[in-house]
Amino acid sequence: MAIAQQSEAGAAAPQSSGKKRLIILITAIIAIIAISIGSTIGVLKFLAAKDAAEQQAAAENSVPTSQPAVYYPLKPPLMVSFSVRGRARFVQAELTLMTRDPSVISTVELHQSMILNALNMLIGGQSFEELQTAEGKELLRQQCLQEIQRLLQKEIGKPGIEQVLFSSFVMQ
Repeated sequence: MAIAQQSEAGAAAPQSSGKKRLIILITAIIAIIAISIGSTIGVLKFLAAKDAAEQQAAAENSVPTSQPAVYYPLKPPLMVSFSVRGRARFVQAELTLMTRDPSVISTVELHQSMILNALNMLIGGQSFEELQTAEGKELLRQQCLQEIQRLLQKEIGKPGIEQVLFSSFVMQ
């Protein structure tokens, strides 16, 4: 009988040892999952704070758009002639400038002759065939904006104009 009691005691010991290992394994898995979740939350909070700081810095450095847009049509319309395969061709463009700073309008009025001259030279240097495409007109619009901003930067120390818009663009 003593042998039977020993075998039952021996069988109970490995079984309780297996339960202990299972409990330790489950506890370790739960701890790893908890650490993983905690780390993920910490990283997400860090990235969200960093993104919010970047957005705030970008908002501080950007042009304020809280002021309403002011549109100023350049007068008279620009008229530029081209010679295409021995024939005279013309482009007539009416431009409207957009700014959010009303004080820029007085500067544009003061330097309007210089601006119109620069735009006439810019348009006159274009290829008539390229101006017939939408891409060519958009490129010209961007170049006009850059030229006006360059002139205003030289005169008043800031670009001043946000957009140049073609209110009319006729090619003949």
